[in-house]
Amino acid sequence: MRILAAALAAFPALAATSPAVQSRPPAAVQSARDLAIQQRVASIAAAARGRVGVAAMDLDGGGQVLINGDMPFPMASTAKVAVSATFLQMVEQGRFRLDQPLPMMMPVPEAAGRRNLVAMVRPGPVYTAQTLIEKSITRSDNHATDGLIAAVGGIGAVNRFLTQTGISGQHLDHTMATLVRDDGRINPARAIDTGTSSTPRAMIALLSAIDRGGALGPQARAVLLDTMTRTSTGRNRIRAGLPEGVLLAHKTGTLAGVTDDVGIVRMPDGRHLAMAIFVAGPENHTAQAGMIARIASALYTGFLQPSDGPNLTGEVSRRR
Repeated sequence: MRILAAALAAFPALAATSPAVQSRPPAAVQSARDLAIQQRVASIAAAARGRVGVAAMDLDGGGQVLINGDMPFPMASTAKVAVSATFLQMVEQGRFRLDQPLPMMMPVPEAAGRRNLVAMVRPGPVYTAQTLIEKSITRSDNHATDGLIAAVGGIGAVNRFLTQTGISGQHLDHTMATLVRDDGRINPARAIDTGTSSTPRAMIALLSAIDRGGALGPQARAVLLDTMTRTSTGRNRIRAGLPEGVLLAHKTGTLAGVTDDVGIVRMPDGRHLAMAIFVAGPENHTAQAGMIARIASALYTGFLQPSDGPNLTGEVSRRR
């Protein structure tokens, strides 16, 4: 546990404050501020030719915004948050150590004309579990992620973690090797793919559970959130919509026609703002990333203002 303790000491900003342990966000109760934010975000999303899903919640001050909050979107590599959280919970249970050596799992080429339901993998280079988590989150390394999935016992173990944490609306159906191999088989601009998907509401429920202590203890939570602050992918997504120097713990996801970014922002007054932004459609990744950045900016700017109390409940849903 020494590695966990060191991470906690190094990363108190997001992980150490948990005024109210809460595994899922409360029912949507919007203030006039939240309604104004939601309308602004909806106007940005309306420019997309595909589908946009947004969920944001002030984890300390209350209030949330939802656009297509209960519509499933391909998680792509944002699924790696749940994978790492599952492994870290097992570390807390004493089933693994962060300095334990584990192999990455490498794809095995399939014979011509033959497609297995699950893409075959084999053990590859060996690293410590902590290095696999680092590679999986910060570089979105698929082989490292599949190493963690194999270690915990498969995608079923990740889904059990989500269920036991109280997360409804998010599930894994594929390893990363299978997800990459089958990328593009379903056109997200024309169909809603529910495989390895999450609703925006479910994703901020997971982020809330991690941040508030409903999913992991303080030390494991610190390891995960600290790692997420070092994410090197998607600099033109949520990060591009925030002022320079704002602390962001996040994970990106990218597939054909799919651009995602989810994470927790530390506001200037110390509040934690969870946000999940999914974009699926015919636009290229640069255009989709630009939309994510504009939405993130609107969320950050809007939530700078303290909540003015509950006013109404509701959600914007834009289906095509």
